[in-house]
Amino acid sequence: MMRIYGMLDSGNCYKPRLLMAMLGRPFEHVETSSRDGTTRTAAYLAKNANGKVPLLELEDGRFLAESNAILLYLGEGTRFVPSDPYQRALVHQWLFFEQYSHEPLIAVRRSLILYPERAAQATPERMAALLEGGNKALGVMETQLARTPWLVDDSISVADIALYVYTQDANVAGYDMAKFPNVAAWLDRVRAAPGYVGMDWKPAQNTAFGG
Repeated sequence: MMRIYGMLDSGNCYKPRLLMAMLGRPFEHVETSSRDGTTRTAAYLAKNANGKVPLLELEDGRFLAESNAILLYLGEGTRFVPSDPYQRALVHQWLFFEQYSHEPLIAVRRSLILYPERAAQATPERMAALLEGGNKALGVMETQLARTPWLVDDSISVADIALYVYTQDANVAGYDMAKFPNVAAWLDRVRAAPGYVGMDWKPAQNTAFGG
């Protein structure tokens, strides 16, 4: 059985759990956190030298890191990764957008608000810059979702999963989602998709990484 090492409260770690739930595939969740030091143990670094989560362990013992790479691997051959070359390239386009133009703004602003230990980093100037940049990213999504029900044409893909996980918490991060009605409607479509589970979901088989 495949294992996913990750933190339940991390959006990046939620991505592969959500996809696996939507696919109906069994896996083991292994709670592994940067906050308790388990990602910096020698045993974990032997699995992922970058010392980050999520991390996918395949049945044959190979490992795959980076949340969007994991989504592409798990979605291969399913409805979540298009077979058409151009549509596949569009999925990749949105995955790059998520990592470079969305997550560093919306997810970071969310973390600065949610975690008291990061309050010193939440200067007014930084929060204002994150708000401006995040609104721009949401605006890009709003434009696309005015044209198509999903980010890539008419079918849900791993691009939607990747961008859903932090967009669903954009209001927590201080973004006014009333300004983005098409994004809000898209969030509802993701939640209504077969197999959808919330961010706190994990499979029955789970454990904690002990180093």
